[in-house]
Amino acid sequence: MWIFLAFVAVPLIEIGLFIQVGGLIGLWPTLGIVLLTAIVGTSLVRREGARALDDLRISLNELRDPSRPLAHGAMILVAGVLLLTPGFFTDTVGILLLIPGIRDALMKAVGSRVKVQRFEMGGAYRSNQYDPRRDAPRRSRDPEILDADEVEEMTHRDHPNGKPSDGPSGWTRH
Repeated sequence: MWIFLAFVAVPLIEIGLFIQVGGLIGLWPTLGIVLLTAIVGTSLVRREGARALDDLRISLNELRDPSRPLAHGAMILVAGVLLLTPGFFTDTVGILLLIPGIRDALMKAVGSRVKVQRFEMGGAYRSNQYDPRRDAPRRSRDPEILDADEVEEMTHRDHPNGKPSDGPSGWTRH
């Protein structure tokens, strides 16, 4: 029901604002303002989006809860869509969503209505130490399959001077 009301109310608000602003300053300045907000908004979205992406990388690298940077990224995405939508109301809401303090307040308001029951990051193994089961190089168990490193070592070992011959490799037909 709320989405339906938004799809009806937002265009009506935009039409009313276009009529009011256009009546005060004229058609071309009104269109210029709408175009200018789209251009400025795009650069602001790019800057804030890069900052949110950096915050997300840091929180994932430090194994912290990534919900805050993810929420900020989602709100920045919505802000970008609103800023590219022509209109004064959508531009105002989009610019407000680009302000980190407003995003935090909105996230807090929405967060008070959402309950997270479980949050888990990573797998069962969380040590930075060497684990031979996880970190050991994988070798093929099939005797018909040769690893390229093993073939290189064999060719150097099998020659008297330690270097492979200049002839055909044996893998190609000449």
